[in-house]
Amino acid sequence: MSTFLFALFFIGLYIVILLRLAWIDCRHMQLPDNLTYPLIWSGLLYQICLEPEHLKESVLGAVAGYLSLWALYWIYYFWRKREGIGHGDMKLLAALGAWHGWQSLGWITLAAASSGLISVLIANSLFNKRFSLATTPLPFGPNLAIAGGSVGWIYSSFPQFKDLSSLL
Repeated sequence: MSTFLFALFFIGLYIVILLRLAWIDCRHMQLPDNLTYPLIWSGLLYQICLEPEHLKESVLGAVAGYLSLWALYWIYYFWRKREGIGHGDMKLLAALGAWHGWQSLGWITLAAASSGLISVLIANSLFNKRFSLATTPLPFGPNLAIAGGSVGWIYSSFPQFKDLSSLL
């Protein structure tokens, strides 16, 4: 019973921090370190305490999550001579990698990019707002949060979904 309560505490913390990060990024276009770092550490602590056999995948997930967006940042910077992604997004993807392992990062980034594109298309058509994808800064944190929560739920509810990770 105590293991269940411990897991419930960690999952509740995960959900609350993800929701708070999405809200802050929507309103202020930033993901504060005082929330992204605890999300990374709580993901790793969750793995140590409750699923130690997955710790290796989680550490690799944190590193791969950060480095993948870091590399994308520099590619875009050298190509366009301006920033294209925030450092908070890198830390949030690292946190999601720590929580869900490196295998989930492909699905998380695909879902986040897809939901971001769909939200821009909906905003353009419904609200007559015109976003230029090349020049208008848009918060990516809410898309990462939605994708991370969704993929996390799918991975825990449907273990056979992990077998599809090789497709990405």
